[in-house]
Amino acid sequence: MPATGYIQVNAYESYARLPLENVAVTITAADGTAIAMRLTNRNGQIAPIEIPVPDKAESQTPDPGERPFAVVNLYARLKGYEQVESENLQVFADTITDQNLEMIPLAELPNQWDQTVIFDTPPQNL
Repeated sequence: MPATGYIQVNAYESYARLPLENVAVTITAADGTAIAMRLTNRNGQIAPIEIPVPDKAESQTPDPGERPFAVVNLYARLKGYEQVESENLQVFADTITDQNLEMIPLAELPNQWDQTVIFDTPPQNL
């Protein structure tokens, strides 16, 4: 039976850790299907987004063919900042997955204005 997990974003400017407002955040399923699109508030956050995940009971016994979590990808964009992609984020039942986004101002990277930073999360060793 499917359950619900959550993902929450905290976007801030690198180094100073100042919250960033209006960061466009897109959450997609592993197959690329859009789940949610949000803008961060003045605190650099979005409200937790519900993600359908496998039931918690499925994680109680090891089964190499079953994942006890859902996998999602996150894309973050804000004009004047480096784009961020977080791939293979794992969301578990009844748990909030916090994703901190350290956005680097493009002024600090004048020769890399079109670069995207990609973070790939390896699977849990369960």
